[in-house]
Amino acid sequence: MAKHEEQLGVVPALVRSTFLVNAVYAESAREYGLTSQQGQLLCVLMAQPYGMSELGAMLRLAKSSLTELVDRTAQRGMVRREPNPKDRRAVQVKLTEQGAKLADEFYTETCRRIDELPSGLDETERATLADLLSRLVRDNNAPTVFIERNDAP
Repeated sequence: MAKHEEQLGVVPALVRSTFLVNAVYAESAREYGLTSQQGQLLCVLMAQPYGMSELGAMLRLAKSSLTELVDRTAQRGMVRREPNPKDRRAVQVKLTEQGAKLADEFYTETCRRIDELPSGLDETERATLADLLSRLVRDNNAPTVFIERNDAP
């Protein structure tokens, strides 16, 4: 078997695929004038507004890092803090109209680019890959940082 056709083990294959996805995500974010973390924040908020503690857990950010991220993103007019209707002492972060438009464009383009990564797979192989990755995500309770379009309200 030629070097370029070498079968990878699970660990190197997952790590390398993570690098591929992260590179596409970062490039797409840059083209939209976003950092990768801002892109993640916008994509998370597409589903619904979230409280700061929920966002911190989903994005795996310390409180201070999340506060800085939300502040920078709010200064650019993409998100805003609103009182949490369930707890007056807390706030939730919500997309602005400008942020929702940018999130939708960024999400659509990023999905298109990531969908090209397995372009060498046929329909059956793509379905198998999706099934296996879905199980991996579910079994490890991965946070919902990137939604399926039909999951959005």
